[in-house]
Formats: sequence, C-alpha cells, structure tokens
Amino acid sequence: MKKLNERLLELLHRQDYKPLDDAGIARALGIDKKRRGALAHEIRLLASAGTIDRVKGDRIALHTSTGASRGAIIGRISFRQSGHALVTPDRKPNEGGPSPDPIFIPAEDTDVAMHGDLVEAAVLARSGGGKIRGKGVFGGERERRGRVLRVVERARDTLVGQLRKIRTAWYVAPDDPRFVHDISVPDPTKGRLKPPPAVGDKVVVRLAPWTARHKAPEGEVIERLGITFEPSAELLGVYRKFDLDPAFPDAVLREVAELPDAVNASEIHGREDYRQRNVITIDPDDAKDFDDALSIESRSHGEIQVGVHIADVSAYVRRGTALDREAQRRGNSTYLVGTVVPMLPEKLSNGLCSLVEAQDRLCKAVFLTFDRHGKLKGTRFANTVIRSRKRLTYRQAYAFLFTDDLDRIRALPLPARHQTGSTGRALNSLKDRELSELKEWIRALWKIAKRLREDRMAAGSLDLDMPETKIFVDEEGYADRLERIEHDESHQLIEEFMLAANEAVARATRQRHLVSLYRVHDKPDEDKLSELRDQLAVFQVKTGDLTRRDEVVKLLESLRSHPQGYTLRTQLLRSLKKAAYRASPDGHYGLNKRDYTHFTSPIRRYSDLVVHRVFESLLPHTGEGSGAPAKPTYSAAQMESLGEHLSLTETNSQEAERESQKIKLAEFFERELIKKDKTIFKAIITDVRAQGLFIELTESMTFGFVSLNAFADDTYSVTPDGASLIGRRHKRKLTLGSKLEVVVSAVDRFKRQIDFKPV
Repeated sequence: MKKLNERLLELLHRQDYKPLDDAGIARALGIDKKRRGALAHEIRLLASAGTIDRVKGDRIALHTSTGASRGAIIGRISFRQSGHALVTPDRKPNEGGPSPDPIFIPAEDTDVAMHGDLVEAAVLARSGGGKIRGKGVFGGERERRGRVLRVVERARDTLVGQLRKIRTAWYVAPDDPRFVHDISVPDPTKGRLKPPPAVGDKVVVRLAPWTARHKAPEGEVIERLGITFEPSAELLGVYRKFDLDPAFPDAVLREVAELPDAVNASEIHGREDYRQRNVITIDPDDAKDFDDALSIESRSHGEIQVGVHIADVSAYVRRGTALDREAQRRGNSTYLVGTVVPMLPEKLSNGLCSLVEAQDRLCKAVFLTFDRHGKLKGTRFANTVIRSRKRLTYRQAYAFLFTDDLDRIRALPLPARHQTGSTGRALNSLKDRELSELKEWIRALWKIAKRLREDRMAAGSLDLDMPETKIFVDEEGYADRLERIEHDESHQLIEEFMLAANEAVARATRQRHLVSLYRVHDKPDEDKLSELRDQLAVFQVKTGDLTRRDEVVKLLESLRSHPQGYTLRTQLLRSLKKAAYRASPDGHYGLNKRDYTHFTSPIRRYSDLVVHRVFESLLPHTGEGSGAPAKPTYSAAQMESLGEHLSLTETNSQEAERESQKIKLAEFFERELIKKDKTIFKAIITDVRAQGLFIELTESMTFGFVSLNAFADDTYSVTPDGASLIGRRHKRKLTLGSKLEVVVSAVDRFKRQIDFKPV
C-alpha cells in the first residue's frame, strides 16, 4: 500500500494534472473526510520543504520556479557511469561573464535525479579547506561539492533500453550508461504491444514519476524497436532518444507535391544568368545534397571575380507554410552513420534545391572580386540561376591541384552517387581540353583560397580543423570500414570561399542595421584557459598566457607534432565556449572575425534559410523592381527566439551524431572479435593508471583501454611519478606517447568500452 505522501506526489507529477485545491486533491485521491486531516498535514510538510506551491489562490502545484533556495543553485545534472554527477549552474544563453564552476555530487547525494534533469542542489561547505579531487582523462580538481535537493524539471519522460528479466521481475537497462538506474516495468508480454517484446529486445519505456530514492524508478514499455544491437533497432533507438523522424507530416508532403520538378522559365526572370559560365561544385564522394557552387571569371587589370552560389531554398520554402514550420522545428539535418534525417524532404534536398550537374538551379550569390595579388577588392550580392558544369569530389579536386597526368585523373573512382545520362558525365568521358579547363579553374581558385587562408591565419584565426573518422556500413547496415578523412587543400579551397561569403553577408547586414541571425563565438573564460594550461603541463606542453590569442595560435601549432596532438586539441576545444546563433553581431572568437553568419548551407541548416530571407534586403532592387527597401523580415524578438531554438536543435543533432558514431564504432570493433585474422591497430598511450593504459588508435582516433593483465611479456607496475608503467624483469617502459600495436580483446556495447591487448 502506497503512503499518502507518495500518492500525493504521483498525482502532482501526472502530465494531465491541473492545480486543485485541498478538497479537489482529496477527491482525486479518493480520501474520505476522516483522513483529510492527514492529507492537510502532508501538504504542509511538502510546502515547508519547498516541494509544492500555492498557485491561483489556494490551488496546489509542484514548485517549478527556477529560483533556487538560499545557498543553493539551479543547474543541469550530468551523471558518470560510477553514479557520481556534476551539476552545472544554469544561466541564460546570452549571459556574459565566466562560466560557473560545476558542483560535484556524490552518488549517494543525487536523490531522484536522472541524467540531464534540471535540479536544485545545495552547495556544501568545503571540508578542511580542501578540494574534492576527481580525476578525469586529464586529472583535475573539483572544488565544490553538493547534494541534490529536488528535481525542478525532468529532461525526458521516455528512455530507450534493453528489456531484461530476473525471475519474475521485468526491467529495462537504459542504453545510455549515464542513466545509472534500471527501470522496473510490468510484464510487457501481457500488454497491448503486438508482437509482444521479449527479453533482449530494444524498447522504449515511458517513465512514471519517481519520488522516492529508496525505490527503483518505474515505467511502462510503450514500443518495441527490435532486437538489441541489430542495426535497424539501434537506429530506431537513436531516433527515439533524440526525437528525430525521417518521415514528414502529410501536410508537408502535400505542399511539396505541388512544387515543380524543375526550374520554370518564369522563375529565372530578374536573375543573373550563369548557366553558360564556369560553375562547378566540390563535395564529398557520398554527398547527396549540394548547397554551394563556385564560378570564376577573369576581369580587366588582372582582377578575378569568384561567385559563391548558394541554393536558393527560400524560393520554394515560403515563410509560414507547413513546410517552413517543419523545417524550423527540425532546425537542421542530422547526419547519422549510414543515413541522414533531412531538414527538407528529398524532392527539395536532393532534387530541386540541390545544385546537381547539368541542371538549372536558382541561387543566391556573393561575388568576391580580387586584385591580381589575391586581395579582396569588392563584394556584391545577387540572385542567380546556374547550371553546374561539373560535380567534383574532394578527391578529384585534390588530384586536379597536384596531378598533371590527365589519364591518372580519369582513372579516379566515381562518386558513390554519380549522376549519369542527362545529369552529368564521369571524368573518364571528358576530353583532354575539358579536363585541362577544370584543372585551370581549380588551380586558379586554390591560388586565391590559399592567400585567403594565409591572411586569415596571420590575422589570428585559430586552426581548429581536425581529422575525422568516417564509418562506412555494408548493405545490411553493419559498420564494416573506417576511413580517416583529412582536411586537405581541396577541403580548404571550399572552406575559404564559404567563410568569405558568410563574413561578407554578416558585415553587410550589420552595417545596414538589418535584423538578422549571426553565428557568434564568445571569448573563452580565463579560468578555463588557466585550467587547460595546468592540464597541458601534465603532458610536458608548456604554454604562455592563453588569454593572449598569439599564445593559443602557438599552442595549436605545437600540438600538430605532439604524440597526443588529437587528444589535446580536443581538450582545447572543450575549453572554448560553444558557438551559437544570436540576433546580435557579437563576433566570432575562433575565426577572429567581427562579422560572421551562416549563409552557405540552407538545405541542411534553417539558420541559413533565415539569413537568405534577410539577404533580399541587400539586393539593389527588391519587390517588383521598384527599388524600394524591403520590409523587415523578422522582428528582433523573433530573431532572438529563433537563435535560441536553433542553438538547441544544433546541439541535439550533434549529440545524436556522436551517439551514432559510438554505436557504430563499438559495432565495428565487436565484429573484429570474430575475425580469424585479427586486424592490428597502431596506438598511442594517452594515460597511465594503476590498472592499465588508456590508448588512442592513430588511424581512427578511437579510444580504448589495455589492462595490465593483457601484457604477457612481463609484470608491470606504475612508476612513482604515475606517468609510466615499467616491466619488472625486462625494464621495458611504457609512458605517455609510447606507441603500441594492439588487437581488440573485448567490447562492452552497453558501457561503450573497448578493450585491447598488445600484439
């Protein structure tokens, strides 16, 4: 029999609960007049504890104000697999000043909080003037400790996990190891799901109110996704966890069906015609949507005009339509391993708005004019219509830059989705003259882009480009190949012109005082940089004052050749603030630019579509050629709200993409276990512990662990300084930066841990 206070809290936590007075609550709980005194007592206790409030006079509701009690803070709680947690004090997105220090919460003091919840936590006094030490990958100290007082707001009401059973008890083990409690559920085989889920299935569970720490959290299985670890079930798990849906509402599909299949002649009126000019696209091998194209033309006096042509999505996605509302809700496309959840339906993203080869497409363009020395001389804006002369991959563009042998270029592999027939020709079908023209255009573009990059770096822009690991899947959806993608000159060529176009549009909207959306990156906190400096010292990396930009530039350069360069650069990135969208042009720290926005990817980012609508006001004539200034597209309040929303959707997509990567990496290495001939991986030691070594695979940048027990050649122990392992017999020393060759020895898909052993 549940206690009265538990029944009361369950009622108040119900999603359909509306504030009731004491008598209404008594009726809802079925409490007779004799026990109403006990109910009133429980209500007084909860009110004095700050759990409930009186609202609308004498009605009762859970306390939801984000104002914390005296000596307490409100913040988001992040759990570790150990059960310990950190609470990061909450603050408004645009609030300035240093980032607040997180509060360390021991596992026994987390109350009924779950990962991601907004909680109120009491900050406890420091004992002995001491600090709570908590070693992470790089070590470090946590100075404050606290305990959770209450949950202000649950982060989610559903979880994805594996259905399990012990004797007659059913429960769901959450996929995310940061949810440290299993969820108790009723027997799902007796429910309404058809077919009923079985032990080992991946399921979605709806959480019931959890109000008592001594009791396991409860829930109900509401959906079966498939068998755990099968690719389709894992993908559905990511969809459900991050509220992603590859399908579009019927209202959106009806609107899209009414759009033309090709550009109409009437749509070209008033646009600059670039269909017969030198226009090309350069994208990844497996790209399906092409946002941007480049044109290049020689002018008098040795000047060159480069056109950055961006798909004019705003010509088809009209503000206020169902299509627009859905694109805004999604915020951006989400690129998971092996698939994409698009912002726009395929007819637009892969068709009408994609700048495919040999097809007429509507664009918005930024024209950049450079003098004979490669210096930017002028900028102008226009609506254009283009017909891409060639769809190139980065690999092909790189070959044009550094290979003169045309036959070798012809022999390059085709893109994964090469257009054939009327929509394009493969390189091996082009004549020498056509290949020579392409080579000339690309090298001319790179000559300018290289100068732009050199000038940008000289001005203090941070080179934060990192190699990526691309995971390829087989026909059944299983991860079967890893490929390291370097940010080479072909990528840099495109990047520099996109940066220049984004900056030009941002500068123009600021100077004309237009309400627009900007991509901002605030300066890092001095405390964070000081902490980073201490962490780098552990790896014998000496730095100056990192609040000075030139010292950060020097640090990045030194990390290029450091054995743990990738890991340490990642740590540097974590010390910087996260870029966001804002209605105010507050500058971009990483690029060291006063003006910056996102304009060049409207197929996959709603922010760029918003800027495209503002872009119309930059054109010489707006409306019906009257020359009258365009009306403001958005109010300042609307733009600020959009910025906050799009910053959140971007974060959600990034977390979903990381989740997908982790799942597929674990899947790839688990499949390695069953191979007869094991793949040998090269690795570098990134951390030394008493139990073994943390390593990073040099090709895939995957992290793993090598246990001391895995070494068969000797018995190893930690050196007094804690930085190395040394063999008792052979005195072999394994220290930070040492190289190893390893094979996979174990994979824990639930904990997302991969163990290796030395070859």
